[in-house]
Amino acid sequence: MRRFQSMVCGLFLLWAGPTVAHAADGWLALRAPGTHALMRHAQAPGTGDPDDFRLGDCTTQRNLDEIGRTQARAAGATIRANNVHLTLVLASQWCRAMETARLLGFGPVEEAPQLNSFFADRSTRASQTEAIVARLQSAPPTEKLMLVTHQVNITALTGIVPRSGEITVISVSAEGIVTVEGRIAAPALR
Repeated sequence: MRRFQSMVCGLFLLWAGPTVAHAADGWLALRAPGTHALMRHAQAPGTGDPDDFRLGDCTTQRNLDEIGRTQARAAGATIRANNVHLTLVLASQWCRAMETARLLGFGPVEEAPQLNSFFADRSTRASQTEAIVARLQSAPPTEKLMLVTHQVNITALTGIVPRSGEITVISVSAEGIVTVEGRIAAPALR
């Protein structure tokens, strides 16, 4: 029964979710004008956050481990090696997202509360998702944004459940329609 429910849920996401383009090369899609990167924070072992979670206090949060830090640095190097020129990096205020964004190495990171996880409180899903779409719609054509956020936020925008460190390349139309243009796997670590 659970398998059937998962299949029905997946079919609903495909039906109700954003338009998906079939870009053969995620890097080509990310270099294209009008596209932006949604990145799930790098590896932070566990799920959710501890019961004593407090925003701004990393000791109360689930954080990146050394693999996650290496993954974030490698992602930044890979982005540069693929000739992608980011103009602004926005991140969730959660410590694991801010640390991922900083370790990418593209300069200052702007905190963006609309990218905060709503894993523990789904009541803000719609308003946060609308705020992200509005921010992307207002981006000048010359801007290439990197948004470092959480699985639930990316899934709400795209229907995709990304792995830690994965990049989903999207565009947003003037009407607010999100189109997935490509996906870029997290860098392989040895």
